[in-house]
Amino acid sequence: MTSHVIQFSGGVGSFLVAVRVAEEYGTADMTLLIADTRAEDEDLWRFSDDAAAFLGVPLTIVRDGRNPWEVFRDQRFLGNDRLAPCTTILKQKPCRRWMEQHAPADDSIAYVGIEPNDRDRRRIPAIVRNWQPWPVRFPLADGPDATKEELLAEVRRLGVTPPRLYELGFSHNNCGGVCVRAGQRQWKHLLATLPDRYARAESEENELRDLLGDVAILRDRRGGTSRPLPLSALRAREQRL
Repeated sequence: MTSHVIQFSGGVGSFLVAVRVAEEYGTADMTLLIADTRAEDEDLWRFSDDAAAFLGVPLTIVRDGRNPWEVFRDQRFLGNDRLAPCTTILKQKPCRRWMEQHAPADDSIAYVGIEPNDRDRRRIPAIVRNWQPWPVRFPLADGPDATKEELLAEVRRLGVTPPRLYELGFSHNNCGGVCVRAGQRQWKHLLATLPDRYARAESEENELRDLLGDVAILRDRRGGTSRPLPLSALRAREQRL
């Protein structure tokens, strides 16, 4: 029997992918594979448990053991919107190790929750390359375009409460809203909605700046030049407005 492995992120996209796979193939050979980055919002785990209960499939959790800030220290590199080693080390590698041990490539399919919009669909070729030799499918992206609100409404119709970060205005449910791949807009939103979480990220970044020099998650591109924009400077700028 073919093994159907959902690369489950704890977001609505990967949940709805799992629903579609269950509708087509059942759940007897389904795995909900999720990586614990030790940085997720606590409600991600509530949602993941609810999703697993809805599908009748237990979560399969893999861990590196570190959080993103520990990875940045060990790599001596602060992640940013162009390069984020935390994704590779905390998510991709643990999931790939599990696949190598439990899901032979000639009898398994990996499913990824790319959402049905053109921006996300552009990521598909790179994901397919990264998951070789496993075949990868994108059931949600194969369907008609849908907004995030439409996807959230579908989750609610199934009787499952979406993760709270969406209700707080975040577009994704990863890393508790503290994602180094996010731009200034999300970091400003984090400061406004979860200031304690922003303050911790600012403190962690400051420690890494002490270690690595003038680096920052964000860049200030005003005036036609690009320079590091520390979270402390972004906060100061926002508080002056």
